[in-house]
Amino acid sequence: MRISLEGKSALVGGSSKGIGFGIAKQLAESGASVCLMARDEKKMKELVQSLPSNNSQEHSYLVVDFSDFDSFKSIIDEYLSERHVDILINNTQGVPAGNSLSKSIDDYQNAFDILFKCVVYTSSIALNKMKEKGWGRIINLTSISVKEPLNYLVLSNSIRAAVVTWGKSLSVDLAPFGITVNSIITGFIDTEHLAHLNEQKSNNMNIPVSEILEGIKKSIPSNRLGKPSEMGQLATFIASDKASYITGTAIPIDGGFLRSI
Repeated sequence: MRISLEGKSALVGGSSKGIGFGIAKQLAESGASVCLMARDEKKMKELVQSLPSNNSQEHSYLVVDFSDFDSFKSIIDEYLSERHVDILINNTQGVPAGNSLSKSIDDYQNAFDILFKCVVYTSSIALNKMKEKGWGRIINLTSISVKEPLNYLVLSNSIRAAVVTWGKSLSVDLAPFGITVNSIITGFIDTEHLAHLNEQKSNNMNIPVSEILEGIKKSIPSNRLGKPSEMGQLATFIASDKASYITGTAIPIDGGFLRSI
């Protein structure tokens, strides 16, 4: 099965590295014009040149900080007032690790702004032109912690669950317009972010990082970490016409980690 996204434009959040860039690269390989969106302008300048491209594609980047909502809102308003986005990949920077006893109400508010408020606002602006065109894809990147909470990621557990249920509600409202809304439930993917979390756990538990990593792999039936490219392949399928009858779902990509149905 060949997937073509030629003539489509994509805005990919958190795409200066890891999962976000893995998705951006695959979308570009399938013919979409991709705009990277993250904080690291220097890195995105380099990465945008490395994206697969033909004569019909125009790749770009957008510098945003999801933790500064007022600035983010201003930048997104200007960007989307001038451009149409067919495929929106809602992926933001992460939030600090920690359990429920270590977080203040301000921590929850900051996490809400980053993980939920930015996602909802960007979608609300982008979907207007999607409705006019009668076609669109909104894909929210979430986490296995929405189904099986990870105690050391209480902020992510709480707010990402809200993203999934909001996405389900939005999918019902947008289905008549030819717009699908889906969430990807992300497992343990081999990224810098996961390595950082493992280092934190190593320090807190006073055990080697290698032991942390080995424990994670043993908990996954596939006995390995996922690859950003595998995330990209799933997102590209969901973004294509091949998946036009799939909406309102939350699809795990976790090597079998989740035990729930």
